[in-house]
Amino acid sequence: MFSFSRPLAACALWILLWAAPAWAGTVVVAKRIDVPGVSLQDVRAQFSPGAVPDTVLVSLHAGKADIPGLGWRKVGVVVDGRLHRDVQMRWMFDGTVQLNGAPGGVLGNATVNLVVDSSANTLEINTGQGAARIGAAFPLDQPTHAQITLRSLPAGWLQGLLASVWPARITGGKLDADLALDVRQEGFQSSGDVSFADFKYTTPAGNVVGQGLDGHARFALDATSRPAQLSLNGSLHGGEVQLGPVLARLPSHDVALDLGASSERGGLAISHLRMEDADALQLDGALTIDAKGNLQKLKLEHFQARFPAAYERYGQPWLDNLAEPGLQMAGQLDGHVDYASEGLRSFGFHAEELDVADSTGQLQASGLHGDLDWSQQGDKSPTSLAWNQLRLHQFTTGATQSRWRSRAGALSLQAPLELSAWKGYARLTRFDWRPDAGKAERLDLAASLAGMDMTAVNQALGWMPLPGTLDGTISAARWTGDRYALDGELTIRAFGGTVAIDHLAVQQPLSNSPLLSADVSVHQVDLAPLADAFNFGAMAGKMDGSIEGLQLAGGNPVAFKASLLAQNGGHISLRAANNLSVITGGTPANGLQSAMMKLFKTASFKRMGLNVSLQNGVCTMGGLDGEASGYSIVEGSGLPYLHVTGTQNRIEWPLLVRRLRTATQSAVAER
Repeated sequence: MFSFSRPLAACALWILLWAAPAWAGTVVVAKRIDVPGVSLQDVRAQFSPGAVPDTVLVSLHAGKADIPGLGWRKVGVVVDGRLHRDVQMRWMFDGTVQLNGAPGGVLGNATVNLVVDSSANTLEINTGQGAARIGAAFPLDQPTHAQITLRSLPAGWLQGLLASVWPARITGGKLDADLALDVRQEGFQSSGDVSFADFKYTTPAGNVVGQGLDGHARFALDATSRPAQLSLNGSLHGGEVQLGPVLARLPSHDVALDLGASSERGGLAISHLRMEDADALQLDGALTIDAKGNLQKLKLEHFQARFPAAYERYGQPWLDNLAEPGLQMAGQLDGHVDYASEGLRSFGFHAEELDVADSTGQLQASGLHGDLDWSQQGDKSPTSLAWNQLRLHQFTTGATQSRWRSRAGALSLQAPLELSAWKGYARLTRFDWRPDAGKAERLDLAASLAGMDMTAVNQALGWMPLPGTLDGTISAARWTGDRYALDGELTIRAFGGTVAIDHLAVQQPLSNSPLLSADVSVHQVDLAPLADAFNFGAMAGKMDGSIEGLQLAGGNPVAFKASLLAQNGGHISLRAANNLSVITGGTPANGLQSAMMKLFKTASFKRMGLNVSLQNGVCTMGGLDGEASGYSIVEGSGLPYLHVTGTQNRIEWPLLVRRLRTATQSAVAER
């Protein structure tokens, strides 16, 4: 059994071949040959005289060959050929090589030529099969150094080089390369040029993180210390690359790339990254990705994005997840960002005629121009940001300019901001945003609303266009998860009275179906214009009441507890009385009562009240008082005497809505 300690397998092979003439008719067996960067197991070399004088036939078998630098793992090697000397006294070997299990399955039956030129101090090896070619040259006095040429080989032959800095697995592609390789006792160094086509690689877990890539690059790799260091300068085009949450869909033209990278706890640390995609994105910065592919750090010293190309090529999956799928963007955005896994540290943006809209048009900003500059620490100079139009669902405001400043981690509005909307305005008097804080502490604002036309508001929300004006104040806002709770009170002045809205909260405000909750109190609303507005039938009087725990999903009620009372009397028509009766499960007035009502047109009432509670799609009904046959809704007064009673205590919400709709569209509601 032999054990070799020469630096390269090629050197060991050369020793065997050089000694072959003296060993003709000899078999040499080695259980294992270990040299830096190479391990051969179950080695058997046989030498026999050739048919031509002064030639030796050589047959070399290695059951398993491991060459991590070339991505070899347990590759079987069989070399057969003829050794001789030419007229220049160079040793020549011509034969075949068969590799079993090499990356890409290449060189399964290849030719091999070896030349040893002592005068030139050079060992050259060339092998090939079809379009695949490998060439290597070694100085005889420095076999740890090699010049290697690779042509039309599977990209997996770079697996060993890539694995030293990033534990990805190359699964496809072809490459050409010209590189130098220096094997050291503590590792190796390599540099050169590489071109690749249809390159594909996956994470250790098998997730695809790069595919269909074409490009070329100059590289330098130092794996003599830990972590290994890689520098790369070149260009990519076509295909896709996943870097943490960012999926880059590269264009057909070259994207210039310059980076320095190293491994970090099974992840990838890119210490400097410069990228230039001329019509989409330019950036300078650094980033770190952990072993699971999660973004840990991102520091862009400067970036310039031109939309829509930047969004389509680099931002779509990431921004769709952060904001809204299917964003439509146009214009230009420059800036810088510093982000760590615990949150943002700083950012600065400069927009030039930037337009942003979601796929539904509910979120839209057009003509954004100006700057925002924020830092977790210290103070920043004031900036201004303006827009031509801003739309948040049904809220739309025109051209506005705002002034901001970052101090002690808060980006604050520097002057009151007045936003015109619905024929009135909303005036923000305080707006403090802390991007690095917890959600419950991130936002602090105060605002006042004045003169908003309720007809316009209701039309924008898709509700019935009812008259009135909206005023009020918001003294503070709390943000918990995806829920915004507002302190303060809003007042709607309509129908001669007021409707006060308190404890207002909105969940998922930017979704297609936001959930709104509030408590509502009603004060001295005049029944006459209210009934006319809904075409319910004539009524007169003043109504008070409350609607507690009101919840609206997409503008439709899903829960509430309402108590409405006209306690100072009034008048009601037969149609209105019949509608109240039918809606609550009773029957229209008939007989003498109906005849009297037709004669007098309206009747006086002492009190009128209705209690309705909606929960889980079912309404629980009540009135002024309960009786065996139902509950009183209208308590008559004088002549003609009219008493309206409801008979159903529980009614399914869709049925109640259908009855109300019929009541407003015809003479009397249908049961």
